Amino acid sequence: MLFSGALTALVTPFRNGAVDEEAYRNFIEWQIEQGIHGLVPCGTTGESATLSHEEHERVIEICIDQVKGRVPVLAGAGSNNTDEAIRLTSFAKKAGADGALLITPYYNKPTQEGLYQHFKAIARAVDFPLVPYNVPGRTGCNMLPATVARLANELPTIVGIKEATGNLAQVSDVLEQCPESFAVLSGDDFTALPSMMMGGAGVISVTSNIAPAKMAAMCEAQRKGDYAAARRLHFELCPLHRAMFVETNPIPVKTAAALMGLMPELEFRLPLCPMQEANLARLKGVMKDSGLL
Repeated sequence: MLFSGALTALVTPFRNGAVDEEAYRNFIEWQIEQGIHGLVPCGTTGESATLSHEEHERVIEICIDQVKGRVPVLAGAGSNNTDEAIRLTSFAKKAGADGALLITPYYNKPTQEGLYQHFKAIARAVDFPLVPYNVPGRTGCNMLPATVARLANELPTIVGIKEATGNLAQVSDVLEQCPESFAVLSGDDFTALPSMMMGGAGVISVTSNIAPAKMAAMCEAQRKGDYAAARRLHFELCPLHRAMFVETNPIPVKTAAALMGLMPELEFRLPLCPMQEANLARLKGVMKDSGLL
């Protein structure tokens, strides 16, 4: 599988209102040094919703240039506008990414047929590995297993899915109905290990922004059949997983990265804002207990 193991949904560092290229390059380099299996720029965790098109493209370019082929880069390229998603996917291919991560159209609330036609149109327009991203909690629509299977079986460039329903029954149905070569990636850190135990390929992780080595080690242990080690690492990571969602992602994880010195500045774009003091104290406590502070 092109995309497997632990892939980090990268935060995007800002300084004085602009993308901090130096901090971003340093962060990417640290991720690779820590043993991460892949990187995902311009996803939800990267605050893609508040990036201009020019910034979006530049963030992808920086990531690809810094990685230099050492790990796969799955570039965020989705939109609720099919033509815009085609344009962003075409850019990701031209820039040298290894694939495109495509959010299901949000706000429009398409039917299952509309979802199928959306991804079919992108696949027909751009010959490139595509990974749809199903996260009903943010988009307002759920791409059902039958639709995923239809895409997987009919369109060979749709190589996987980021499944972020948090519903293991739905993950099981997707795995049952799709080819074995189809990469089912957990979109929730909590469900990474149970998804992999059913045959999932790995996880697109928020927590691995701050604990890449441990997330990678958990995935590697599972793939090697060392289930005791994988379970131990899963439970060690669970307090961090919970802490990453005490407020809306990516507020906690970006704050944690700044506390670790991985971000020289802690800067969000509205409507995201700094953490409430009580939640910040909770985050710091978990990080101390986990050895990150």
